[in-house]
Amino acid sequence: MTYILKKGKNQEDIKQSDEKVSEIVSNTIKTIENEGDKALRDLSIKFDNWNPESFKLNEEQIQKIINNIPQQVKDDIAFAQQNIENFAKAQKESLKDFEIENLPGVILGQKNIPVESVGCYIPGGRYPMIASSHMSILTAKVAGVKRVIACTPPINGKIPETTVYAMYKAGADEIYILGGIQAMGGMAIGTESIEAVDMIVGPGNAFVAEAKRQLFGRVGIDLLAGPTETLVIADESSEPEMIATDILGQGEHGPTSPGAIISTSEEVAKIAIEEIDKQLLTLPTADVARESWDNYGQVIIVENEQEAINEANKLAYEHVEVLTKNPNYFLDNLTNYGALFLGPETNVAYGDKVIGTNHTLPTKKAARYTGGLWVGKFIKTVTYQKVTSEKQSAYIGEYAARLCEYENFAGHAEQALLRVRKYGDKGNN
Repeated sequence: MTYILKKGKNQEDIKQSDEKVSEIVSNTIKTIENEGDKALRDLSIKFDNWNPESFKLNEEQIQKIINNIPQQVKDDIAFAQQNIENFAKAQKESLKDFEIENLPGVILGQKNIPVESVGCYIPGGRYPMIASSHMSILTAKVAGVKRVIACTPPINGKIPETTVYAMYKAGADEIYILGGIQAMGGMAIGTESIEAVDMIVGPGNAFVAEAKRQLFGRVGIDLLAGPTETLVIADESSEPEMIATDILGQGEHGPTSPGAIISTSEEVAKIAIEEIDKQLLTLPTADVARESWDNYGQVIIVENEQEAINEANKLAYEHVEVLTKNPNYFLDNLTNYGALFLGPETNVAYGDKVIGTNHTLPTKKAARYTGGLWVGKFIKTVTYQKVTSEKQSAYIGEYAARLCEYENFAGHAEQALLRVRKYGDKGNN
């Protein structure tokens, strides 16, 4: 029997907060549409106290930043980017162009074409999200995107040099020090100084996520990534200290980041809750992690692994760690998740920063219908057809005409009938 040991925040409170964000974003986008660069500058001054001569970094500025980066940092970024590039290349290889002769003389094909231009958002604020440079810019470049631009906000009125270095090494063609709604709007809408892109990607706070939602349609997006979500599935073999560490390790992302525990062992779950309280006394980011756990943390006790699967699929969380004695059971049976972390030897931080998979993942139950950012998000899978036989054109045309007439599409039918009349008496051509 399933029961709740700890419950998270009321959904109505969350909805009201989302509505306020939506209104602010809508008004800001309209301002950017009307005022272009002036709006970007006004917003940058207001929210980031940032008013440079140009938001775009020039080659001299970038080279100076490169010279300032310690070698150890360069080596660490290179290690992470190599892993992410390797995995992205393997993903791309799984996308195949093909062509078949569906009927004699009827050729059907599929092509994979990269998006022309992409804008990547690299979050800053409390945490400079260096890893997002690899996840979005590098993945887009592996996909074959010709123009990849990237924005990251200043931090305390300064350029985040390590982030910029990672953006440069990932292959960004243009780098802008610009944050928030103004960055997303500038890239998607275009201004006097920023040429609009075809697609915007990357994680961010609630305002960035809402901006992506409202700009979708005008441009493509990767997915609507909300606050980080982490679920740990545990049993009697799981270590409560590890459960607590991995929940709080993601809860520090922000005060609205949900963390959940599903356990077949009530004893392990209760000790894990005690361990969370203990670690919050010493964790440097406890101010944020405590708020996320108190308001959005939940603990669910289940009878067996199948019930754990059922509850985890209902949550459809972004990150799911499986710390049980049989993690492969969840690999074989769990269906709704952004990324799966199997066994105590791995954890969400590995996926977030370095191991090679992408960290931009679905939240707010979107894992029910989509995966995360990957090479394929930057590639349009398109189709084509070619009929090389006049006889086959007439043959298919007879079927097409009747099917169009069933739907009362007279003009559609005439397209087919024209071919029937033209090619129907051509014998075996």
